[in-house]
Amino acid sequence: MSAAAASPPPPAAAGEHPRFHLRGFLSPETCKELEFVHRSCGTAGYRPSVVSTSLPHLAATGCGHLLLPFVPVRERLRDAVESAFSCHFDLFIEFTGLISWCKGASIGWHSDDNKPYLRQRAFTAVCYLNDHGKDYKGGILQFQDGEPSFITPVAGDVVIYTADNSNTHCVDEVTEGERLTLTLWFTRDSAYDEDPKLLSFLSQTSLNYEPVHQSSYIPLPASDIMYWFAYDHSGFDIRCARVHILGFSFHTSIDEDNKSVAPAEDDPIELLGKPVRLGRGDDVFDKVFANGLHALQVSTYFHFLSSFSLQIMSIRLQ
Repeated sequence: MSAAAASPPPPAAAGEHPRFHLRGFLSPETCKELEFVHRSCGTAGYRPSVVSTSLPHLAATGCGHLLLPFVPVRERLRDAVESAFSCHFDLFIEFTGLISWCKGASIGWHSDDNKPYLRQRAFTAVCYLNDHGKDYKGGILQFQDGEPSFITPVAGDVVIYTADNSNTHCVDEVTEGERLTLTLWFTRDSAYDEDPKLLSFLSQTSLNYEPVHQSSYIPLPASDIMYWFAYDHSGFDIRCARVHILGFSFHTSIDEDNKSVAPAEDDPIELLGKPVRLGRGDDVFDKVFANGLHALQVSTYFHFLSSFSLQIMSIRLQ
């Protein structure tokens, strides 16, 4: 799936708060494809009520094939940032990640280089993958000074800005739904280039696979702790929650001839690293998945295909 064509931004105008809002930078197809990757692979994020999917995580869990949609998007974004801020052939991508903010997530006034270990960051690109008001409420990006002073997220739009305190910003609390973005940080310091580290991860992962498994694309779950989403003094496993939203439940697969097996709720963490089945209501299906992450990816993929087909049909009928 290709990204929608968009005019490159003009060179950065003189001003104290250089930032640009690029409308329709990503196509609806690209937004949905990246959303699929996130909903089938996301882990607990760096802040409360946040879920994230980083490129090293995809490589380390045997999901290197899911990196493909990111390649053209990352290059187009780097070109846009270099053009906007007149720093051609000068930037490296420091971080690429899908980040969703769930109900309760927010962040106060800050700049993106405001910690000693973040000083290498020069520019930020935030790509919105879903729509404010439709998919979630709250979560508005606001800038302390300059124009535009706030961004109302629309799927496909991108905002790029300098990572220093000339673009101090905050994000309002998400009050409903899930706000999903593709976020990149750029640096001028090659020591922080993400690509060599990513290639190293991919090489190590491919070397650890037996030849018979190299084309199977079966994901290897990360630590269970990474999937535990703390919420409201309790929490839940992200894989279980995502599957539940799709209308399924996990079931053990000890006896393949016995479909009346215990549901995953008895001990979900213990279960999800082993072969599992999916159930819906009182029915448990025959297909045995390698692990919970495998089942989540397959069920999310077919949900993605069906919802995308309905979306295309709806557009054609209008």
